[in-house]
Amino acid sequence: MGKEVILQGFEWYLPNDGTHWHTVARMADELVKIGFTGIWLPPAYKGAAGKEDVGYGVYDLFDLGEFDQKGTMATKYGTKADYLAAISALKEAGLSVYADIVFNHMMGADELEKFPAVQYNPDNRTEEESAQEEIEAWTKFTFPGRAGKYDDYVWTWKNFSGVDYDERSKSHALFNIGDKGWSEEVDDEKGNFDYLMGCDLDMNNEDTIAQLEKWGSWFYDLTQVDGFRLDAVKHIEFSYYVDWLLNRNKQAGRELFVVGEYWSNETEKLEDYLKSSGNMVNLFDVPLHFQFYEASHSNGQFDMRTLFDNSLVDRQPDFAVTFVDNHDTQIGQILESWVAGWFKLHAYACILLRQEGTPVVFWGDLYGIPSKDIAPVGQPLLDLLAVRKALLGGKEVDSFDDPSIIGWATISEDNQSDGGFVVLMTNASGGEKEMTLHPRYANKSFVDLLHHNEAIVTLDETGKGVFPVNDGQVSVYVQEAFYKKIK
Repeated sequence: MGKEVILQGFEWYLPNDGTHWHTVARMADELVKIGFTGIWLPPAYKGAAGKEDVGYGVYDLFDLGEFDQKGTMATKYGTKADYLAAISALKEAGLSVYADIVFNHMMGADELEKFPAVQYNPDNRTEEESAQEEIEAWTKFTFPGRAGKYDDYVWTWKNFSGVDYDERSKSHALFNIGDKGWSEEVDDEKGNFDYLMGCDLDMNNEDTIAQLEKWGSWFYDLTQVDGFRLDAVKHIEFSYYVDWLLNRNKQAGRELFVVGEYWSNETEKLEDYLKSSGNMVNLFDVPLHFQFYEASHSNGQFDMRTLFDNSLVDRQPDFAVTFVDNHDTQIGQILESWVAGWFKLHAYACILLRQEGTPVVFWGDLYGIPSKDIAPVGQPLLDLLAVRKALLGGKEVDSFDDPSIIGWATISEDNQSDGGFVVLMTNASGGEKEMTLHPRYANKSFVDLLHHNEAIVTLDETGKGVFPVNDGQVSVYVQEAFYKKIK
């Protein structure tokens, strides 16, 4: 785990002016200086909405902003050349680059097709609502703008297992294609959550699997990325990615970093997925995100002692990728569950200043979301990143014995004379805690790096001190020597 920290390098409402790849390339050195070790880039391929598409409405995986398709050559973020230049600049600066992969669905087909289908209850996908009947839907992908470059395969209804619209009857409903049924090895929400949106990829079709493998080999050879973020894995056969990832690791000659998005608050489901995927995939700690959300919206009634209870980082720390918010949880999105601003630093302290898990910082928290008038978290978030970069490591001593005030002390490696720090936070009234670090910090003075409390805490001969925290605040106490060095 070490001191890795990843930047989610986008938010949903970025301008669609095709400049984002240039922006992240320009920022590469700055991101390393801030303390990031990696960056997760948004989906780079052409979406059904062209330059308006954030990237999750996948149209053509082989079009990385190179062909005149869906009304534009460039994607929302720029051209293929811009994308490859950004990856090169980020890697040259020392950052690992992770690509966003969407294998669940395709959208924006080029032609209509007729085929047999069975209508299902969208709220209970185990319940048929019609006999098999012929429907007409947009399921044929010919990619005329690409004209067969890189791959001449034509996707048809046989590659898919479901759609949600019949052009003939103009009905919005859930249709299972042919007599395929739904994949069993998926999340059981709605009875069976194989289908999410668009043309749902049929992972039991040999041609579909072959095409995804062909694209994966082409994409890795082209980009040399350091890993992947896998979208919507709860809707895809749990074991699907095993072979695909083994092949990418073989291509790379090393084990690539992979994190999957399994959107569930039930930790047991995440653990089941880890087993089914052969422990090849890390997972976002969605349960911890919801703990942060609840704590920030409970008017001080949340029991802070339980903040990490049932989180993935508590149960499976080696596979947990922690986060506060992301592009799906931000205001205005379908999974909106925005952690309230007053609690943002609490939450970021919990993922950045603890040993377990791999933390991800959201672009919208670091740089703000101008279109929604949301300001960045600001300098305090940069301060947390600086502490992680310089002081994280050694031993951790928790003090989770009060329903409102919790904290922990980190005893840095013994060769770090200005090391050691204490985190204290409350979601209600302020107070203080007696915390012990180590005798080697005897008589050292500690100050709150975040300036939420102006106390100077001098430790006694055993390395013990009494640390205060103000109402509803988080304080991060570091040695005065370290404070002067970074300020």
